[in-house]
Amino acid sequence: MNQGLYFAEMTKMRKLAMLPKFRSRFFSNQEMKFLMSKNFPEYTIGEMFCGKLAFKKAMGTQFMGCKLNEVSILADYSGSYYISLCGHTKLRLDNQKRKAYICCAHNKMMVMSMVTIE
Repeated sequence: MNQGLYFAEMTKMRKLAMLPKFRSRFFSNQEMKFLMSKNFPEYTIGEMFCGKLAFKKAMGTQFMGCKLNEVSILADYSGSYYISLCGHTKLRLDNQKRKAYICCAHNKMMVMSMVTIE
């Protein structure tokens, strides 16, 4: 089991949230639709951003050759986040018969995401 943890300051997330180029390059189409439906809240962008980097940390060297836009951090009907993969990243985890789980939290100052891969 591997774990990755990532923290970010909300001030950085607010700055990144204002950059359309960052949003379009970093997030998948699914994530962009989700963010548009929520009107791009900074804390959601922060949780997704941290989740992707925590996933990358949890994968370690196995993440080589994978892209962050192949990792989607989405929310279900109850608001709980989950990880959806596509492309090379999905094949890599599926071949190893591993699953990824995510936990996110935020307050006015910080955003945190933790990913566990079993």
